[in-house]
Order: sequence, then C-alpha cells, then structure tokens
Amino acid sequence: MTYASAGGQAPKTHVSVDAQRLWGGGVATACVAALVAAVGVLIARDVLDVELVRPALLLEIADSFLADYALTAALLAIVATGLAHGLALAAPRPRAFFGWIVALATAFGAAAPFAIGDDLESQVATACINVALGICIGSLLGAVMGRTVYISTTPPSPPPGTAPPSWEQPPPTYPQ
Repeated sequence: MTYASAGGQAPKTHVSVDAQRLWGGGVATACVAALVAAVGVLIARDVLDVELVRPALLLEIADSFLADYALTAALLAIVATGLAHGLALAAPRPRAFFGWIVALATAFGAAAPFAIGDDLESQVATACINVALGICIGSLLGAVMGRTVYISTTPPSPPPGTAPPSWEQPPPTYPQ
C-alpha cells in the first residue's frame, strides 16, 4: 500500500557507500590483478615458450614486459574501482551495470590480441591472460560492492491526519 496518491509521500531509496572499504578492496584487487598478470606472463613466456602480443599494454614505463603488464592490470583494477564507486552513487542497479561493463571490457580484452598480432599462439595466450584478468577484477570487485554498497528504503509516510497502519491494528492477544 502506497500513500503517494492519497497525499502521503512514496518510499525513498537511499544509497550509502562505505568508500574506505570499497577503495581498500579496490587496492587489494589491483594487487591480485597484478599478480595474475605476472603469473600469466611467466607461464606463457617461460613454461609454454610463447611470446605474447606486445602492444596489449596501456602502460609502458618499465623495461620489463612482465612489469608493464602487471602495472596495466593494477591500473585497470583501480579504474574499475572508480567505475564501481560512480555506479553505486548514480545507477539504479549498480552491480548489474558493473557486471555488464566488466564483461564487455573482458570480451574486448580477449578480442584485441586477434586484431593486433599475427601468431595464433601469441594471440590465444594473451587473450587467456586478459580473460583471467577480467574474471579476477569483475568477481573481486563485485564481491566488494556486495559488502560496501548499502541500499535502504524509507517506509512511505501516511497522508496527513491519518494514523500509521500499525496503530490501526488491535494489540496482540496471548493465550491464558
């Protein structure tokens, strides 16, 4: 029963974000993503002897491909944390939108090596690392959002001059 049509106010939804824990989880996710990237590069390069597609990085600041890939993964996790925070404050269903955005970004990361490289082994290995990173970032930050974004609804207010619904009910009776 809503009171909006009878002169009362409809229920209001309020979103609150525990920003400290959200960003703490984002930094932890960045560390995990950097390690996933480093392990992926080590497995592809040193165990499987496959060279990865080279221009698949956003950052090229270190002299090491492994370090650049790890730093890129960490940066993407921090950007995803900012996206999660923004969606939590502005979107009606923030986790749903976040999940879709991360899934599409992961699909882009999986497809990009095939548009850039020439060697199929390199393309597949790079795509696998990118998919692992997308799953890592999406699942960890999705779980963090579940623990740090709170959506509460205030109950509707009755029209002026009427008693709240709880006052209209008789008091409970207990068996003697």
